[in-house]
Amino acid sequence: MSDTVTTDLDVRLEKHRTELTGYCYRMLGSSFEAEDAVQDTMVRAWRSYDKFEGRSSLRSWLYRIATNVCLDMLTAGNKRARPMDLTESTPLARAALSPRPDNTWLEPMPDARVLPTTEDPAEAAVAKESVRLAFMAALQQLPAKQRAVLILREVLAWKASEVAELLDTSVASVNSALQRARATLAEREQRGADAAVSDPLNDEQQKLLDRYVAAFEGYDMTALTALLHEDAVMTMPPFDLWLTGPSDITGFMTTLGAPCAGSRLVPVQVNGLPGFAQYKPDPDKGGFVPWAVQVLEISEGEITGFHCFLDTQRWFPLFGLPLRLEAEADQVEQGG
Repeated sequence: MSDTVTTDLDVRLEKHRTELTGYCYRMLGSSFEAEDAVQDTMVRAWRSYDKFEGRSSLRSWLYRIATNVCLDMLTAGNKRARPMDLTESTPLARAALSPRPDNTWLEPMPDARVLPTTEDPAEAAVAKESVRLAFMAALQQLPAKQRAVLILREVLAWKASEVAELLDTSVASVNSALQRARATLAEREQRGADAAVSDPLNDEQQKLLDRYVAAFEGYDMTALTALLHEDAVMTMPPFDLWLTGPSDITGFMTTLGAPCAGSRLVPVQVNGLPGFAQYKPDPDKGGFVPWAVQVLEISEGEITGFHCFLDTQRWFPLFGLPLRLEAEADQVEQGG
């Protein structure tokens, strides 16, 4: 290919990167594996473009390649999960921090990397809902091809005939896979923890988050308790521990979690939900160091889920966040 054609192709491929990353992320449940899968897709597309006959759109062709890449990556059978998918809730009295390997966990993802810009509010809402942690965890329970069918049909609104062509199968087979996938998700349907999050946040939700920031940064457990649903859940991957209820959550924060007192929170947009980058005080050098990316699920004026992803050396660069805050810097610009 000439340099002009090469440059033009690079630009055309790059236009699809965000939506392809969103697709691969839903398929794989991993931020970094999704980005690797998209990069692999782009390389395969670039190398085989001469064979692209134009019978489908470039977008459809890229999705076919991305699907094959993801299906290859999923042959190992690993299903990423949340702590509550793997163990029973642990009472605070028996709380122990037992890590599991990175590839165990469903990973967080910045909205900007997986949610393409759209002028259609309904389309934007579906996209956000489809990367929320509860939905992502449910997707991971589906066999790989059912997962692809459900995402393509329900999230991306492809026709059954288009999905059948992409997967080299029949429309009847696609419809059957979709029916089975829907049934599995219905069985797993959980209380709508984040169903009430609006986009953008309404005044009530924003006030709830403001109160949360004040309570957390002030380490005011009474104020925090008032914001938590009676069945609120706290998770902390890579640890498999998870806690239920305000008493155990705040009890953990004042015992094993006590070093987090005095932390600073920086807003981030993560998995279609409100979140924060948490920096805790650095007792040795002063200032603040990364501790967690927090993802909050909220419903009807209460926090129902409080999920802390602790592998900050991976997550903070992904979100474009600095690895240190100086003592006087109570605010930093939100990362992308």
